[in-house]
Amino acid sequence: MRKRIIIFLTIVQSILFLGHWFVYETWTHFLGGPANSSGLAMAFGILSVTFLTASLLARSYSQPIVRLYYKLSAVWLGFFSFGFFASCASWILLGLSTLLRLHWQPRHIAFALFGLALATSAYGLLNSALTRVTQVTVKLPNLPAAWRGRVAAFVSDTHLGHVRGYAFIKRIVAILLRFRPDIILIGGDLYDGTAADARHLAQPLEKLSPPLGTYFVSGNHEEFGEHAQFLDAVRDSGVRVLNNEKVVVDGLQLVGVHHRDSVEPERFRAILRNAHLDPASASILLTHSPNHLPIAAEEKIGLQLSGHTHAGQFFPFTWITARIFGPFVYGLKRLGNLLVYTSCGAGTWGPPMRVCTNPEIALISFE
Repeated sequence: MRKRIIIFLTIVQSILFLGHWFVYETWTHFLGGPANSSGLAMAFGILSVTFLTASLLARSYSQPIVRLYYKLSAVWLGFFSFGFFASCASWILLGLSTLLRLHWQPRHIAFALFGLALATSAYGLLNSALTRVTQVTVKLPNLPAAWRGRVAAFVSDTHLGHVRGYAFIKRIVAILLRFRPDIILIGGDLYDGTAADARHLAQPLEKLSPPLGTYFVSGNHEEFGEHAQFLDAVRDSGVRVLNNEKVVVDGLQLVGVHHRDSVEPERFRAILRNAHLDPASASILLTHSPNHLPIAAEEKIGLQLSGHTHAGQFFPFTWITARIFGPFVYGLKRLGNLLVYTSCGAGTWGPPMRVCTNPEIALISFE
C-alpha cells in the first residue's frame, strides 16, 4: 500500500511539474523572459510542489501557518489551471495565425489569453463564495398527506477544514435558519478530511432545530481521517447520524447509507434490503454519491439525495464528471420510478473556485 501511495504521489507531482514547465516555457516564449530567467524558472518549480506538500502537511497539522499555506496553494492551483489552458490556447492561436498568415503578435495573443485566465480565476474565487439557494419541487407517490407542502433543506460537500472553516459553516447555518425548513438533510463531506478540530467546526450546527430533525450521512472525505471522530462530532452537535439505517419521520421513510458502504454494489443492496422498506409508502435515500442508481430503483426508493460531484467546479472537471455520472451529475433527474437530486455542493475541494457551476443549498418542496 505504501508503495502504491508513493507511485501515485510521484505521478501527480510529475504532472504538476510538467504543467508548470509548460506554462513557464509558454510565458517566456510569447512574452519574452528576462535576460536571466533562472529566478522565474525557480519560482515556477517551487510553485509546482506547493499543493502536494500542503496536502500532505494538512493531513496531520492544523496550525495557522499550515492552514494559510494550504489555502494559498489551493488558490494557486486554480490560477495555474487557467494559466495552463491559456498556454494551450496561445500555441493554438499562434499556429492558426501562422497558417492563415494573420500576423498576430505572440505578445498580444499571450496578453489576451493570460489576462482572460486571470479574470476567470478571480471570478471563480468570488463565485465560489456566493452560496445560492436552489428551489426544487418533487412529487412522490404515496407521500403522506402531512408531508404535502413541507420543505427539506439538502446540504452537501461543505468541506470544512483548512480552506473553509467555522465562519463558513456559520454562514450556511444562518441561511438555513432564515428559510426555516421542516427537515434538514446533510449528504456527506461535511469535513474536508484535513486535520481539524471537528467538534469546533460542528458547533454552529447546534443552532439547527427544524421540527422534523437534522440527519447526516458521511461522504468519502470523512474517510480521509478518523471516521468515528467526525461522526461523534456531528452527533455532539445534536444532528442524527444515520448509520445505514431507516427511520420513519412522520410517516415518510428516510434511509441513510454512508459512502463507504455504498461503493460495493452487493453491500449497498444488502443495506437497502435490510431496511425493510414499505413500497406502499414514500421513501427518501440519503447517500453521498449518485452511484449504483439502478439498485436504488430496484429497491423501490422514491427519491435519492446525493452530492459528491460538485458538478465539476470548473473545466475540464465539469466535462470529466459529466462523462462519469452522465445526466445525474447535477440537478433533478429520473431513472424509471426513481427521482434523483444531485447537488453541486455548498463548498469546494482543491481550488476554491467555481466557473459555470454555483455553490448551493437545495430547498426541496414536496407536492
